Amino acid sequence: MSASQPPKVRCRQIAKDDLGAVAALLTSGFPGRTRKYWTSGLARMAERAPVEDCPRFGYLLEVDGVIVGAVLLIFTDFGDGTAAHVRCNISSWYVAPAYRAYAAQLSATALKLKHVTYLNISPAEHTWPLLTAQGYQRYSEGQFACIPALSRRPGRMHVRAVSAAGTDDHAGLPEYDLLAAHAQAGCLSLICASAAGRDPFVLAPRRVAYSPVQLMQLIYCRDTADFARCAGALGRFLLGRGVAGVILDANAPIPGLVGQYFKGRQPKYFKGAERPRLNDLAFTETVLFGA
Repeated sequence: MSASQPPKVRCRQIAKDDLGAVAALLTSGFPGRTRKYWTSGLARMAERAPVEDCPRFGYLLEVDGVIVGAVLLIFTDFGDGTAAHVRCNISSWYVAPAYRAYAAQLSATALKLKHVTYLNISPAEHTWPLLTAQGYQRYSEGQFACIPALSRRPGRMHVRAVSAAGTDDHAGLPEYDLLAAHAQAGCLSLICASAAGRDPFVLAPRRVAYSPVQLMQLIYCRDTADFARCAGALGRFLLGRGVAGVILDANAPIPGLVGQYFKGRQPKYFKGAERPRLNDLAFTETVLFGA
């Protein structure tokens, strides 16, 4: 490339026809992930209904027609029908080393929607200062690993799994569609019923190196206190499926749970008007791509 012919740099939305090339780029950029990891996750993104005025997959960076960078954007509209509450999980940002000079263009394009709350739930440690400089705030300081079966079970509680097809007896639950959709994505969707009402939970398998027990991560609950209250019943249900431990996002040790708090483990950031709730990772990369 001569000095008289500057490179043609373009940042544009990822189209369905680009998914194979994007998967190949991300496979090279994240050596710990297989190509199947990316193709399976992108296929799940393709199955989701698009959010109005938002890109379906994210953006890519082209230099002279060659894809050299990409950022995946997972948009979800949590609106109640009267107002939009759009959340975007920024995932898997990568630019080939030779083209890092153009990375700022990709980043600026990804963050241009002002009505959206952006999440970064798996940032590499070396990017933490950069996120702060970009206006992100940390909303989760660390994680709490617990053995829920060791918690006391207050009163009579019954735990039931929700299948991908749903269950008619829980159709009136506000989170009914969320539970069924996450079950279809391979998560474990549960309802803990008691005299106090019905509490929904979603958990996903979590792989932790050298862990002596099978673990899951809490993906969704209305409030972390709900999980702590139902932990005994949930833990006994999980033990029946061979799961002993559950990992939760937390800012401190969680009262009522037996376990250990790890400050600084997988902190999570947001940018926008709506501060996310702890342990609401519904429809994020953890669900669509897996741990």
